[in-house]
Amino acid sequence: MDVRTPTTFAELINLFLGMINIAIPMMLMIVVAILSWKIFDAWIIHADDESKRAEGKSLALTAALVTTILIIIWGIVALMQQSIFG
Repeated sequence: MDVRTPTTFAELINLFLGMINIAIPMMLMIVVAILSWKIFDAWIIHADDESKRAEGKSLALTAALVTTILIIIWGIVALMQQSIFG
């Protein structure tokens, strides 16, 4: 990514889109790490606790929705970069 100061509107937008392209994979990694730990905690460590398993199911659904939303946003950003500001 180029770090020089943008001089046009298109360069400014490309700078923001580049930052979003870096942030989304980082957020996806965090979501996957948290989801993995919580599922391990809820369904393996505390397998006998029904409330922990219910919490794990709820978290799995939330993580799936967040992952889907992040991937959709990432696709929209890629589309914008290639079509509008490409």
